[in-house]
Amino acid sequence: MSSNSDLKTRNSRLLVVILAVVAGMVSMAFASVPLYRLFCQVTGFGGTTQVAETLPGQVIDRTITVKFNTDVARNLLWSFKPDLRQIDVKLGQKGVIGFTAENKDSAPITGTALYNVTPGKAGKYFHKIQCFCFGSQTLNPRERADYPVVFYIDPKLHDDPNMADVRVITLSYTFFPSDTPELEAAMEDFYKQAETAGTVALQPQSQ
Repeated sequence: MSSNSDLKTRNSRLLVVILAVVAGMVSMAFASVPLYRLFCQVTGFGGTTQVAETLPGQVIDRTITVKFNTDVARNLLWSFKPDLRQIDVKLGQKGVIGFTAENKDSAPITGTALYNVTPGKAGKYFHKIQCFCFGSQTLNPRERADYPVVFYIDPKLHDDPNMADVRVITLSYTFFPSDTPELEAAMEDFYKQAETAGTVALQPQSQ
């Protein structure tokens, strides 16, 4: 009787361990994308920009041309364009750019924008103070909305010998319909390409 009781106890413990391992694997699977996103945001890996609250308080007399690229998914009936195609900013100087989106459809649509910076190595120096990316944006039929982006390029870029050849940085946005398999696939593609290539996370569609 004692042997059978011990066997049942061991089996119960083994079952608990197996269930805990399975639960842990499932949790890691769900957490992998958010964790990788956090890693990219902290390191600038794969052209992921940084998030800042204030300007650095230092401006260096080195000018970078920032170009802006906008795209929309094929099944999203929006127009989406920057107010300017490019601006020149000095390192540490505040840059402001506006984007305009318009819903061309006859029904309300919610979109979510993904972004990327090229060259990818510049991502850790590109800081956004205000941005609309990764948030849900809803537009009613024929409604237009303006989305400002406030940013700066970290003066530390000037001290990085690997950035000596960087004179132009391109900030790209692509809007996808929110809560769709297409957006989920694009987000997976975003992080996979950033992980493997460390450069362009999205290949924008031409307008």
